[in-house]
Amino acid sequence: MRKISFWRYSAVNRQTLFSALACALLVFSMGCGSTNNLQSIQLSVSNTDANAGTGVVVFIDQSVPLYTWGNYSSGKQKLLNNESVKYLIAYPPLGSAETGTLGNPNANPPQTVSLSGVGVLSAVVPYVACTFVNVAVAPATTPAFQSTGSYAVTATYLGFTTPPAYIGVATAGGVVSTSNPSGECYAAPAS
Repeated sequence: MRKISFWRYSAVNRQTLFSALACALLVFSMGCGSTNNLQSIQLSVSNTDANAGTGVVVFIDQSVPLYTWGNYSSGKQKLLNNESVKYLIAYPPLGSAETGTLGNPNANPPQTVSLSGVGVLSAVVPYVACTFVNVAVAPATTPAFQSTGSYAVTATYLGFTTPPAYIGVATAGGVVSTSNPSGECYAAPAS
């Protein structure tokens, strides 16, 4: 029977070990063992679609929930319905400093909208202001609304902060005129 020297046996084992290690590193570098780290967070008006957007107008007797989504290094998005998410209305509001015709929609603290700890926006009673004005001029018979300001809402989670969502408020009737015979504050989108 042929004997294999210790050094030859040891060299074969080292070669096998290095080959196995190189293969393992290759597998991990190709994504099989990659981590799934949180990269950023964002707000959405949907709890099923992270990219639904954040265009929000709060109307009388309406509550609008905002949802925070995590964007991970794997490309996946996950709803963060966790008590660790903190919501904040920006003070002072980010937007125009102009005062609307029905009061100051940009008051600090907000007098037209509230934000709960879980991200639900609600119009504040009494409904005293509107962040939109009718800029249509006679002989126009339909209103043309323009924003007079907005509040910015952000969420924070694990040291990340979302880009702001801008909140318009339509909580009081508008000025009745030829171009706004029904005295609207904002034309609600058709549902």
